[in-house]
Amino acid sequence: MDFVDYYKILGVDKNASEEDIKKAYRKLARKLHPDLNPNDKEAHKKFQQVNEANEVLSDPEKRKKYDKYGKDWEHGEEYERARQQRHSSNFGGQSYSGEGFGDEDFSDFFTSMFGRSEGRGRSSHVKFRGQDYNAELQLELLDAYKTHQQTLTVNGKNIRITIPAGIENGQKIKLKGHGGEGINGGPQGDLYITFSITDHPRFKRMNNDIYTTVDLDLYTAVLGGEVTIETLDGKVNVKVKPETQNGSKIKLKGKGFPVYKKEGEFGDLYITYSIKIPTNLTDKQRELFTELSKI
Repeated sequence: MDFVDYYKILGVDKNASEEDIKKAYRKLARKLHPDLNPNDKEAHKKFQQVNEANEVLSDPEKRKKYDKYGKDWEHGEEYERARQQRHSSNFGGQSYSGEGFGDEDFSDFFTSMFGRSEGRGRSSHVKFRGQDYNAELQLELLDAYKTHQQTLTVNGKNIRITIPAGIENGQKIKLKGHGGEGINGGPQGDLYITFSITDHPRFKRMNNDIYTTVDLDLYTAVLGGEVTIETLDGKVNVKVKPETQNGSKIKLKGKGFPVYKKEGEFGDLYITYSIKIPTNLTDKQRELFTELSKI
């Protein structure tokens, strides 16, 4: 397997911080995402490489192994165990000291220990699990409100997944067997998808509750009445009590966000009234307000 420079793929240097790696990954992932390049095979390939590079470099332990062992970083633990065993073994009646064995000899050493049977030069067929992949999927708030399906492209294959209603920002799910290919017939790795839910211009989500601000005209606030309010699943008419104050809050039970994987359960919708003072008054309206102020 040829060496793949993950730092070069993300366009960062080896001393890059976790934040630098995260920013580089997000920028490239958005640019190369298959949804934006449906017929570009090269973009698909680069998108997979970017995901693979991020999966390794964003994990401190994996990055440490990659920096030390290069292309064979996934088998670093096996290498260490094998080197310890070989260190304590006798070869031709002499103890193997391991002196002069540097990290650059890792690939040859690994092949001799795991790629061939001792004394016969045949493949030992040791199986290793494939690499896990990480990806980020952006959703609108309204997309996360309802159960729906999306198609992802992984390793050149289209995978149709069902996203349950109520998925949270930053939540991660695992797609078993959709990661990298195993070695010597080993099982495939898994694909981990992290969801990033964008902000909505009117609604703010906190856990399963939704918060919004509704404008209320002065006359309805003073005299009471009814106002039509937009919710996530349509419009509802709400009664307004007389003498409602600016900043007053009400709760619409069960009109919030669906609870993840709990059928029929919803959070609440909290509404804050913002009373609007009338402008561009006519002379008659000013006169009436003046009379009212003297009562």
